[in-house]
Amino acid sequence: MRPGRVRAVRAYVPFATGGLQSLLQYRSMFVVTGVTAAAGAAITVFLWRAVYADAPASGGPGGFTLAGITTYLLLAQILQVLHTNRVDDEVAAEVYRGDVAVMLVRPVSYPLVRFFACLPVVAANAVLVGVPVLLLFAFLVPLAVPRPGDAALFAVSTVLSVLIAFCVNLLTGMAGFVTTNTWGVRMVKQSVVAFFAGQLVPIALMPGPLAALARALPFRGMADGPLTLLLGRYDGAAGACGVLAQQAGWAAGLAAVCAVLWRRALGRLEVLGG
Repeated sequence: MRPGRVRAVRAYVPFATGGLQSLLQYRSMFVVTGVTAAAGAAITVFLWRAVYADAPASGGPGGFTLAGITTYLLLAQILQVLHTNRVDDEVAAEVYRGDVAVMLVRPVSYPLVRFFACLPVVAANAVLVGVPVLLLFAFLVPLAVPRPGDAALFAVSTVLSVLIAFCVNLLTGMAGFVTTNTWGVRMVKQSVVAFFAGQLVPIALMPGPLAALARALPFRGMADGPLTLLLGRYDGAAGACGVLAQQAGWAAGLAAVCAVLWRRALGRLEVLGG
């Protein structure tokens, strides 16, 4: 990496450190998040296990085995926890309070500031919430054991899913520039993402036209894409590369949209601020 780029990255490290320090002040939040995630996963997992109770060993609806559908839905809930990075809440609050105007005098990019600040949130949610919930259910129900190659693909895909989630949440928070209260926007976003990402119902079980729409949207890359790779539900190397390429394309496209909209919002702030 070039020295100039290294210095540019170092300029954002304090924001990641500040995000970590903020987390440490609210450690009880992880307990609440963990209990909520475990309860939500239990409802979803045991409901679908009842549906697949009599499924043949070769696979039931959508080609899922009992262990496969359990693993899919459990990890979909855990991925949802990783995607809850608070970016939409914090950006909307800063826009509402006018604190975002402070970024006009700082030699940094606001979207990158928010990205680095959310990294500790994602990492902490993964370690302190995701891993305990996964271990808990591993003792309660049988889970599908992925092949090493599929686990590696899942790890790469998970990183891309976090990038997509960041962009979606940033765009949701930036809605505060055009609407006074973003609560309704955030609620709609959560519902749309949960459905079309495959967190509530696997995309493989959706009707044909609806499944085609879900596969074409970026939300698929937040849950169904990574889990397709983890469970080996892809057609060879080309199928795996297709899933990753779609995720990377949406991540890059959404990042570009965020950059364009931020520049326009920046111009509006400059005009209104004088």
